Amino acid sequence: MKVEMLTTDFLDRAVECYDDVVGVVAHDGTEYTYAEFADRVNQVSNALLEMGVEQGDRVALLSPNTHYFLETLYGVNQIGGVFVPMNYLLTPDDFEYILNDSEAGVVIADYDYAENVEAVRDSVPAEAFVGYEADDIEGDWTDYEAWLAGASTDTPERPDIAEDDDASVNYTSGTTGDPKGVVRTHRTEHWHALVLNQHMEVADDDTYLWTLPMFHCNGWGHTYAITGMGGTHVCQRTFEPEGTLRRVREHDVSYLSGAPTVLNRLIAHYEDNPDIVTMGDRDVRISTAGSAPATATLQTVEDEIGWRIIHLYGLTETAPMITTSNSPRRLAERGRDLKINQGAEMIATDVRVVDDDGNDVPDDGDTLGEIVVAGNQVMDRYLNKPEITEEAFNAKLTGYFHTGDLATIDEDGMVSIQDREKDIIISGGENVSSIAVEDVLYDHPDISKAAVIPTPSDEWGEAVTALVVQKADADLTSDAVREFAGDHLARFKVPKKVEFVEDLPETATGKVQKYQLRQDFWEDEDRLVGQG
Repeated sequence: MKVEMLTTDFLDRAVECYDDVVGVVAHDGTEYTYAEFADRVNQVSNALLEMGVEQGDRVALLSPNTHYFLETLYGVNQIGGVFVPMNYLLTPDDFEYILNDSEAGVVIADYDYAENVEAVRDSVPAEAFVGYEADDIEGDWTDYEAWLAGASTDTPERPDIAEDDDASVNYTSGTTGDPKGVVRTHRTEHWHALVLNQHMEVADDDTYLWTLPMFHCNGWGHTYAITGMGGTHVCQRTFEPEGTLRRVREHDVSYLSGAPTVLNRLIAHYEDNPDIVTMGDRDVRISTAGSAPATATLQTVEDEIGWRIIHLYGLTETAPMITTSNSPRRLAERGRDLKINQGAEMIATDVRVVDDDGNDVPDDGDTLGEIVVAGNQVMDRYLNKPEITEEAFNAKLTGYFHTGDLATIDEDGMVSIQDREKDIIISGGENVSSIAVEDVLYDHPDISKAAVIPTPSDEWGEAVTALVVQKADADLTSDAVREFAGDHLARFKVPKKVEFVEDLPETATGKVQKYQLRQDFWEDEDRLVGQG
């Protein structure tokens, strides 16, 4: 028989099987059993219904890693609403675009970040604004806890939700500057969590520490996966090494996730404090993605800190679960260096590496092609962008999502990314559109030409680097260019480095030859993409 695959299944199971288990630990240490957590989720749902939110309506959330992020996610989904988590590192202009593109009618925001929504609230369609600790927010915001207190804890009557209904819209940087809304259905989120559980070894006795931002494709699916298995979420508003290691010890954490920059900051803290205790009574594993971890990073984390690294690869569009090097069989055969590769396809996922004609490249570990993927966890579409969606699924091979990542594949099906087709830089786990940064730099009155490229960085994997040609008689400094960029861009998009050049190499049609520029910086590296 066919049963609809819904995101509500995960909390339903947790309540049925683990109602008395502590499911969520808030940043301040407050504990909620799954039964208590479900009551708060019901209050969110009922409060939204009282506001007039209907099935298919979108609700936006701007929050760090908090218990109320999880509450809002489930509270929106169980009434058939569509959840829109937003990256709290973005600028007011970014939020204006996202809120207009998604047409979110309700915005819920954390006190640390609400001011960036307040700055544009007259320019967005939302009519209701709820703030966590609203007394600390400038403007007219309804207080979150008071809002919940006035709502019933009874489970609301759920509408007839289909697995192909939209569940969430996750925004990712677009190669042309504007963010793209990645639409994920209940089915894609459901499959996403099941695949994650299999390959990340999630069990009901896991205690998961939130160091990975929850807004990143719903925390790589851990918002659903940990809940459905009956594990415990330990919330931490933002990542910093000392607090992370303290929570690992205090809560006997067994599992966490983070980009290689998280690993590097933990290593730096450990090296400054070599006697620090890095775990509780249980073994710790950490999943990482965004860029491949460097060999030295692997050795330090696994041999000295004592945590096991699981490397995975994917994109927001793919949830991001498409490949992993977590293969005990292959690791035994080929050694730990295998983990610097992106790995082999996950279960129920079809990953291919194809040439420009859509044909599979030889599995020789040497021939370059583009990674394309088909699987139930792959997104439904880009919101309001049918032409870009059509291109993404049909550019070279019909029916496969085209990642834009160029890789080799070997006889074991292991892929290894070597370069990137699209104009995206992955810095510290965040996607940065180089074109968006260039657009800002060209607005500077003293800049004649600019090219933004990734350059190798031990800390960030890839550093956003601007190559700038000044106008005649201009006297710019690197700091001045970075300050100008910082006035218009989110912090993680601001160039880490600015270099002044006399000119940029161009084609006969005037297009900057970025490939040549990148080769100059990456000539001593094995590949043209970063390792953290």
